[in-house]
Amino acid sequence: MELIQQYRDIAPYLAAGEAVDRDHPLVRAAADHIAAAHADAYSYAKAAYEYVRDAIPHSQDSGDLRVTWRASDVLRQGTGICYAKSVAYAALLRARGIPAALCCQRLADEDGAHPVIHGLAAVLLPGEERWARQDVRGNVPPGVDAQFSVGEERLAWVVRPEVNEVDYPVLYAEPNPVVLRALQAATDRPHLWRTLPTDL
Repeated sequence: MELIQQYRDIAPYLAAGEAVDRDHPLVRAAADHIAAAHADAYSYAKAAYEYVRDAIPHSQDSGDLRVTWRASDVLRQGTGICYAKSVAYAALLRARGIPAALCCQRLADEDGAHPVIHGLAAVLLPGEERWARQDVRGNVPPGVDAQFSVGEERLAWVVRPEVNEVDYPVLYAEPNPVVLRALQAATDRPHLWRTLPTDL
């Protein structure tokens, strides 16, 4: 899938933002800890990916009702849905000077019912000409096997156009504004499930 930069300048994908707060002490500390054992960009990006995917459970999987949306809060509280976990991953990448973006898929049930917008991250590693999408949601339910990859994508789900699933090509520096407003306004996860958009 060909990703489209919303801005031609790479600077927004390196910058600190309201959600991607890469300069927060918690983000910096986590980045330094990971970098201590993974000095080069590729191994750091892979280790940070595995940390967010595996050490921070998706709140639906763990039954956590809290809603996080800022990277530092995801790290502090150890929980988040796909969007929040993608924000945390992007912040960890940017904290080490690696361009990172946020992007989305539209997924649905087997018959195309109950569409949801699924949050992903994308990374642009040194020497690479193309952004590589990454899915840090977590490998649940059984059979899901998302892996870090800069070649062939290893996402949790491949979209099915025949049931109106979509890979959205836009790269965001901060979460899609509609998604971000829903995250910020949610009092708990059940509230969030009622207010998240089903299309972009």
